[in-house]
Amino acid sequence: FLLVFDFDETIVDENSDDSVARGRALPEELRQSPRHGSYNEHMQRVLAFLGEQGLRAADFRAAYESIPLSPGMAELFQFLSKHHELFEVILISDANTFGIEAKLRAAGARSLFRKVFSNPASFDRRGFLTLGPYHSHKCLQCPANMCKRKILTEYLAERAQEEVEFQRVFYVGDGANDFCPSGTLTAADVAFPRKGYPMHRLIQEAREKQPGAFQAAVVPWESGAEVQRYLQELLRR
Repeated sequence: FLLVFDFDETIVDENSDDSVARGRALPEELRQSPRHGSYNEHMQRVLAFLGEQGLRAADFRAAYESIPLSPGMAELFQFLSKHHELFEVILISDANTFGIEAKLRAAGARSLFRKVFSNPASFDRRGFLTLGPYHSHKCLQCPANMCKRKILTEYLAERAQEEVEFQRVFYVGDGANDFCPSGTLTAADVAFPRKGYPMHRLIQEAREKQPGAFQAAVVPWESGAEVQRYLQELLRR
């Protein structure tokens, strides 16, 4: 089985970009995320400002490490590590590699993930955390720096070339940008949208508009325990 996780408001219970800037007096033009233009570029400016305020690697690491996991997520990770031979686990996130790696290591969960796909982030000569776009794509639904559907379909194609075929794909997410990749799932697969979040709403709207167009089974969750319960049942069968 392939299990795909989003990061912000899925693995962790907050948006990590907000968490890192919390308690910092951002100038007015950086306080609002942009209505138009690229959110990735907006975060590049926020991180540059924080660098100018003296934040360095240790400060950023501490900020990311302290973000709380979503309810039931630690237990779900324990379950997955117990059955690691049955699940291949990857992460696709529009956050950044530095923050995700820091949090997963702090949670003792980094080894669970075969691959982490996120926007590249590293420290420049000044010690500022810099951010780049993940890739470019032609999808009209997604932000310019990342289409998760493209990442997922390329990953499945790459694994197929390596002669790895997945029985089923499970996708755990919350945001509008998780709706696009979940649209590629087949009737054998399962989408786990966080209850009441944009991904859940978009799936409901798609199913009302065009019954049958969204093929995957849909299992909304409020806690990782619900995802774990579903996977446990599956293994019992």
